[in-house]
Amino acid sequence: MNIEVVQGDITKIEIDVIVNAANSSLLGGSGVDGAIHRAGGKAILEACQHIRNAQGKCNVGEVVITTAGNLPAKKVIHTVGPVYNGGDRLTLEKELLSNCYRNSLQLAKENNLESIAFPNISTGIYRFPKDLAAKIAIQAVKENPVLEKVIFVCFDEENYKIYKEIIKK
Repeated sequence: MNIEVVQGDITKIEIDVIVNAANSSLLGGSGVDGAIHRAGGKAILEACQHIRNAQGKCNVGEVVITTAGNLPAKKVIHTVGPVYNGGDRLTLEKELLSNCYRNSLQLAKENNLESIAFPNISTGIYRFPKDLAAKIAIQAVKENPVLEKVIFVCFDEENYKIYKEIIKK
């Protein structure tokens, strides 16, 4: 498995599947979620509405897959990251974040996809510490080498530097 780190816009990545850091409603939001819905067009929203009508909301750590609409990817996997509160819930929050990555990889494999691009899940408005989130993400990917290529797409320079440093080790 080849692991890369790039700084840029995940909606511009040409790859089999990109991962959306969604909210449980699956109806778009801010940050990566909003950018993916805007760039992908109404086909993604319609697919998400169909999923919601069939199963209800998406739980934290779980995943669903949709069309990529107007994006250069083939598919979008939507996963809901945990909101960081730390304290006595930290163990659960770390496990839920890890599940986002593991479950995304597994769903991509089940759909015969070979390459995946991840954003920095839960590090925006969900307040997960960037260094801790990066360690969890990289460990989850390395422990589940089921795809040929994984790209971590960092929107900001801080995350980019953190991921590059951890992967170097």
